[in-house]
Amino acid sequence: MDRVDCVVIGAGVIGLAVARKLAQAGREVIVLEEAEAIGTITSSRNSEVIHAGIYYRAGSWMARMCVDGKHALYRYCGERGIPHKNCGKLIVATSPQETAKLQSIKAHAEANGVLDMQLLTGEAARALEPALACDAALLSPSTGIIDSHAYMLSLRGEAEEAGAAFAFHTPLIRAKAANGLIEIDAGGEAPMTLQCSLLVNAAGLSATNVARNIDGMPLDRIPRAYLAKGNYFSCNAKAPFSRLIYPVPEPGGLGVHLTLDMAGQARFGPDVEWIETIDYEVDPSRAERFYPAIRKYWPTLPDGALMPSYSGIRPKIVPPAVATQDFLMQGPRDHGVAGLINLFGIESPGLTSSLAIADHVAELADI
Repeated sequence: MDRVDCVVIGAGVIGLAVARKLAQAGREVIVLEEAEAIGTITSSRNSEVIHAGIYYRAGSWMARMCVDGKHALYRYCGERGIPHKNCGKLIVATSPQETAKLQSIKAHAEANGVLDMQLLTGEAARALEPALACDAALLSPSTGIIDSHAYMLSLRGEAEEAGAAFAFHTPLIRAKAANGLIEIDAGGEAPMTLQCSLLVNAAGLSATNVARNIDGMPLDRIPRAYLAKGNYFSCNAKAPFSRLIYPVPEPGGLGVHLTLDMAGQARFGPDVEWIETIDYEVDPSRAERFYPAIRKYWPTLPDGALMPSYSGIRPKIVPPAVATQDFLMQGPRDHGVAGLINLFGIESPGLTSSLAIADHVAELADI
């Protein structure tokens, strides 16, 4: 049986960042990916936003990884010429009741280490974005956007440069922890059996299924998976904004927000649609809920401007009734299986947090 040092399951943005980190630390790394290429699922179906770290529960992994990851990601992109833009974001209040909430949002952000938030009057906000309708706003200067595919290509290239190998069309069938090693059976057109001393489960939407296929992993340490689909709509009208525009959060979500891609094209979403099975179709009728929400801050949005674009699915590990979740990053001390690291519930801000999560995995692996 072939023996390797480290196996990473999943070649999304988290698996790529982890593989790069481990390989650059001198570890022998193989990445197993059941799809045909890198980043084909959650990593390519998101807003491509570099999040500031504003909303997450103070002290949570999401808050810590996002703030650390944001700084690392801007540095990484700047040093390598990865397309990105530190465009900033406005959280807009369109009623006096919402305006009253802005101060608490700013205080919450500061508790997370986001110290650059600025309260603006409606007039000051419109000086930045003349088409905006609002009573007041909160400016987040450190929010940005990124070409996520260019970023993932760079991570893969640096992982391979450091010696990592990738096996595509190669799903994990089963694994077994025994005698301090983990034996892996992988399928696909070229099935393989491997032994490794470190297995990192970075399988995203499939992470809970992967964990259940590891003989020796305690079932009571594997969270239940839930699927929260987010639908996005593009806009056939040129959006007159140079920053991201978010409404004041509502219970259960951040509201219908406007994000921009690297070409300046606007998109709206995601909403939240709880589903039982994976399905990426966007129902055009969902746009009817978007129009009134968007027109609160962009009143001149033309009728018929919204077109179904794409959807993504958040790997949730809490049910719909629970408003917030956190990243669940388990090492051997958490589940008792030597050499196994599980990454569960890595939803937004996973992209922003990717380099910080990779550093944390290296700590769990005692590198």
